[in-house]
Amino acid sequence: MKNNYFLLLLIVAFTACQQQPKSTTSMAINPADLDTTVNPAQDFYSFANGGWLKNNPLPADKSRYGTFDELQEDNNKKIRDLVLELSSRQQDSGSIAQKVGDFYALGMDTVTRQKQGIEPIRSILDEITGLRDMDAVESEIAKLHAEGIRVLFRFYGNVDRKNSGMVITHLGQGGLGLSDRDYYVNDDPRSKEIRTAYLDYMKKMFVLTGDEAAVAKKKAADILKLETQLASASMTRLERRDPHKTYHKMTLSDVEALAPNMKWVNYFDGIGLADPGDINVTQPEFFKEVNLLLETIPVDTWKAYLSWHLLDRAAPYLSDDFVRTHFDFWGKVISGTEVMEPRWKRVITTTNRALGEALGQMFVKKYFPPEAKKRMLDLVGNLKSSLGDHIRNLDWMSDTTKKNALEKLDSMHVKIGYPDKWRDYSNLKINRDAYILNILRAGKFNFEYYRDKIGKPTDPNDWMMTPQTVNAYYSPTHNDINFPAGILQPPFFFKDADDAVNYGAIGVVIGHEMTHGFDDQGRQFDKDGNLKDWWTAKDAQKFKERADVLVKQFDSFVVLDTIHANGALTLGENIADLGGLNISFDAFKKATVGKNPGPIDGFTPEQRFFLAYAHVWAQNIRKKEILRRTKEDVHALGRFRVNGPLPNIRAFLDAFDIKPGDAMYLPPEKRAVIW
Repeated sequence: MKNNYFLLLLIVAFTACQQQPKSTTSMAINPADLDTTVNPAQDFYSFANGGWLKNNPLPADKSRYGTFDELQEDNNKKIRDLVLELSSRQQDSGSIAQKVGDFYALGMDTVTRQKQGIEPIRSILDEITGLRDMDAVESEIAKLHAEGIRVLFRFYGNVDRKNSGMVITHLGQGGLGLSDRDYYVNDDPRSKEIRTAYLDYMKKMFVLTGDEAAVAKKKAADILKLETQLASASMTRLERRDPHKTYHKMTLSDVEALAPNMKWVNYFDGIGLADPGDINVTQPEFFKEVNLLLETIPVDTWKAYLSWHLLDRAAPYLSDDFVRTHFDFWGKVISGTEVMEPRWKRVITTTNRALGEALGQMFVKKYFPPEAKKRMLDLVGNLKSSLGDHIRNLDWMSDTTKKNALEKLDSMHVKIGYPDKWRDYSNLKINRDAYILNILRAGKFNFEYYRDKIGKPTDPNDWMMTPQTVNAYYSPTHNDINFPAGILQPPFFFKDADDAVNYGAIGVVIGHEMTHGFDDQGRQFDKDGNLKDWWTAKDAQKFKERADVLVKQFDSFVVLDTIHANGALTLGENIADLGGLNISFDAFKKATVGKNPGPIDGFTPEQRFFLAYAHVWAQNIRKKEILRRTKEDVHALGRFRVNGPLPNIRAFLDAFDIKPGDAMYLPPEKRAVIW
């Protein structure tokens, strides 16, 4: 039975590939993306994506290239066309068009950048070099923070987790040059390799500024030692997943008592926040170490450290020698990327960061039709109904917790496409003097934007992503799900495709974000976004036991050589994937009752649902990027986002006739069943 089924599948898929007309509906599942030499019961990811992986080899300028990246590339081309139109002609001074056009034009002006070299930031470097005492060092820390350069620790405004109606001051760990504290403290070969390369990178960068090699070498060693002390006092990514461990609300007097060597009143004055109000110190132990370092580290080391973070921030936007040196470390060493992206791509990415909503406003006007938003609202409504049914039918949860869960779901806000109110960019000055200076101005503008929210009521209309972003998110403190216009395109959303494809792709994304409200972190926040326990103790324990099944499943996956996936770090995303699949499949079945849709390209609607889901995660990826993401990313690699959750789902096993003994089969007692 099994072998005959697989043979039939091969014949049907091959025939479809050869004979089917290339209609929009048909191409929603493109037969060329499949690898029909692979048995779906043994490796569904490769079956669903093998053709795409072969036909889309990893570009030399990418560390990872998947369907997400493919769509973002397409969006970037659309944005470039909009920007080129603006930058090609004179615009009114102070207008959005002038700011966007000038920002991009100066980024593309390599002649000016080559001529300027490091001079645009020379005055800031000279100011740091001239620091004479710790009072001056602390003052400079505030100045750099105000320009978006995160040295020593992090300052930011964010929602008060236990009073979600207000935005309060947050102080957190930070100040590291490398992207994870483990790279400083672990002794595995990869961490050692990165530390050695980091020292070399710092040395080369200081030499480019004019330092002698011996001086540059000493600065690099001193900086690594200082950052290692900061890293040793930092919480791990896994520890930071517990929202209770990073909530310690204090007064200014409390913070002064915690770290008295930092003159906090002067610091807050320096960043333009006269009254910080309530302060959440996310990692108090880290600030005890900061206090000690401010007392024991020499001024010369602080000067080297502050100069370094300015250099590392500025390097990609200076002359070519700085750009290449920056890429050699962050691109080649860290991610394994072979060559830099073309300049226009880099400049578009930076323009997006600086003027995201300004570009977003243009993007949605041209590329986001109203009917796409209406279709999404219908899908979200169906998914909400499906999740409600799942909650009501849970056999492991008490009625008390179910009632609270349903209230939270009912209160969940939905935001689609773009903000109701666009950001005002009037106070952002963009000039034609130097590329890096525009970037620092944008950093200052964004810093002030979020700083000025502190002490004010939470704005429910805030977006944390720009409309052109290919992503989506759930905010536990707002209890809302957000779907930017950028993701509402193929392969996630097909305006004219069959229901199976849209529910398997964007439907699962919707269900995924909804489930985040009930994952290991999101479940700890109530319907109003407050960090508050609304579970019975028994239900919480049952949830943990079921989640642990998923942790162990993902821990068993080998990502490269002997390196395993981190099931605990990726637990929230894995719960959301599993929940999203279950919720969306049931919503799909309910939406098609009485329609009796037939096969397309030889695949049943149920099969197309799971093929559409799998294709979302098609990606080629470099070995170094696999290691980096396994260390740093709360998302599992694409292969495991497919082959990980699917064996837990009975509907998937039935759709592809997967039986005991198949690699994609899990017996019922070993399946993770949560939402």
